[in-house]
This record gives sequence, structure tokens and C-alpha cells, in this order.
Amino acid sequence: MPLAEIAARVDQGAPIDRQHAAWLFEHASMDDLSRLATQARDRLHPPGEATYLVMAIVNYTNICVARCDYCAFYRLPKAPDGYLLTLNQVFERIEALKAFGGTMVGFNGGFHPKLRISDYGELFQAVRGRFPDLEFYETTVAEFMYSCKVSRMSYDEGAQALRGYGVRWVTGGGAEVLDDAFRKRHSPLKYEVEDYYDAQRAILQAGLGSTATMVIGFDETLEERLNHLERLRRFQDEMSGALPSFLCWTYKPYNTELGGHEVSTDEYLRWLAVCRLYLHNIEHVRTSVLTQNEQAMRGLCFGANDFDIPTEDEVTQKAGATIHHDFERILQAARDVGYVPVHRSPLPLPMRRAS
Repeated sequence: MPLAEIAARVDQGAPIDRQHAAWLFEHASMDDLSRLATQARDRLHPPGEATYLVMAIVNYTNICVARCDYCAFYRLPKAPDGYLLTLNQVFERIEALKAFGGTMVGFNGGFHPKLRISDYGELFQAVRGRFPDLEFYETTVAEFMYSCKVSRMSYDEGAQALRGYGVRWVTGGGAEVLDDAFRKRHSPLKYEVEDYYDAQRAILQAGLGSTATMVIGFDETLEERLNHLERLRRFQDEMSGALPSFLCWTYKPYNTELGGHEVSTDEYLRWLAVCRLYLHNIEHVRTSVLTQNEQAMRGLCFGANDFDIPTEDEVTQKAGATIHHDFERILQAARDVGYVPVHRSPLPLPMRRAS
């Protein structure tokens, strides 16, 4: 039976294949998915423990020309409610995070047609100088790609330039579903899949850190989801395991052109388990408090070992995400499903450069 074959592979620490992943998502029971994903998780992490940190996502501009139909956040240039934060306004947002005891800030904006690599570099250099006690995920791969084009720089040149400004991280944000058919339907002005990986490869080869991300719940097919995982696993092998973590979250459909309905928490958990089992070469799988709130802690029973407690993120809040600052509710939800939450420091930089 497929389940027995898959269980044998998990027992051996061997990777499952694409057909196994599809079978698991479509046919395995929730109990079997939880058991197998937890077994794979516990091979890499202390059983019964889950790490977390408090962080903010500062959205420094909502001006974007990508026009993705699943985004409720963006505004076109010259829109009356478009904005680009001043440096002091960015500092104020970060001070608010510190007041909550946060230790990390991620930055996420849009495809702003006037922001060059040097503009990003100067912003992040100033932020790191002002807040040396915090860690920063300075920008996303998608924004980096567009800014390189605005700056008429290659990805290699852009990554080296950011490194010269002291940038340490360019996260895998903006990935959504990495399948070209999906991208043509919903974000045709953004990028093609191999272009995305060319950019992320340049980032890693420059000695910067990056991560892997995915969003589910649009109208993507199972094949498109599996294409995302398959290409990501191959990229991780190509880069000698340079990506430390994978975060999957769910699409929020409110106030978007695409609309639709949210996927159920059970579907999210099923997919999270598949991700843990298929992405055997990524150490940290993270569950999304931002889009699942307390229910995200059930993800700890489906292969996740880590989570953020966010204090703000206008991108997802515009589309219907809710953020509250009662952190104890989240931590108690982790305890309720059998995990001891352990506060961690932000992930360190990779110790080796990818080749």
C-alpha cells in the first residue's frame, strides 16, 4: 500500500517522491499525516519543543506596478492613498516592535518604479546602524528582482551591492506559487519561475541569507503546488542546503480582485505535513500565525517546528488577516497541542557560502 511504502521511507530518513506527496495530500488520514510529519520533524528537532520569535513586517511603501490580482495592498503610482515611508517613520515602526519585545523586522513593499538598489541599501544601512540589537530581513527576492531591473543591474551586481551596504538577508517572499501557469493567470507582470531562482541563486552566492516561502489557497491545482515543491527541493540540492527555512501560509481573499474563499485549516495542515515530508532537505518548517492565528499551533503536530508572532503586516491585514497582541494566547495554544514554546534568537547567517 502507498502508506506502508511512504512510512518505510520516513523511517529510513529517505525522501518521498512526487507521487507519494500527491497520495498523502489526497488520501492519507489526518492522523497518519500528523504521525509521519512529526516523525520527520523529530529527527531534526527536539520532540515536544517549538521555537518562536516576535517580529514585525514593516511595509515601507504600498506603491507597486506588478498588479497581482490576489493583492489588496498595492496602489499604483500617483494613487491618492499611495505612500512611501520616510526614514523616521520606518524608525517609529521599529520602535513599536521593540516595545512589544520583538527581535526581528522583516521589510516588504512593492515594485516601486523609482526605488533603486542604492535606495534600498541606504535604507537598510541606516536601519541597522540605528538598531544594532535587532535582526532584519531587509527585502524579498521579488522586490530585489524588480529593483535590479530599475537599477539596470544584473542579479549578481545587485546582490553584491546590497552586501556592500551591510544587508544580510533577502527572504524568499513574493514566491506565492512558483509555477509559470499560475503566474501567467495572476501575476503576469511579476516574473517567471526560473528568473526567480536565478535571482535567489545570485543572492546566496553573494553570501547573503535567504529563505523559502509558499502561499496556498488561490485557485492553484495540486499539480501546480507540487511543481513548486519539486523545483524548490531541487534548488535546495543545487545550493547545498543553503536555505534554512520554509514558511507556508494561506491566501486571504478579502478586498482583492481575485476574491474567492479561504482554504480550511485542515487543508492547510494537510499541505504543511506534505511540505515537511517532501522537503526533506530544509531543516526548519514554519507555521503561519499571521494567517491562521491560534489554529497555526496545530501545525506543530503536522511537521512545523517554528513560528513567528507578528505585531504588524499591512499586506495581509488589508486582505483580511487579523493580528492581536495577546501573545500569551498563541503560546498557550502551542502548549494545548503538546508543545513547549521556546523563544529563540533570529536565525544566524549561513556559515558557508553556497557554490
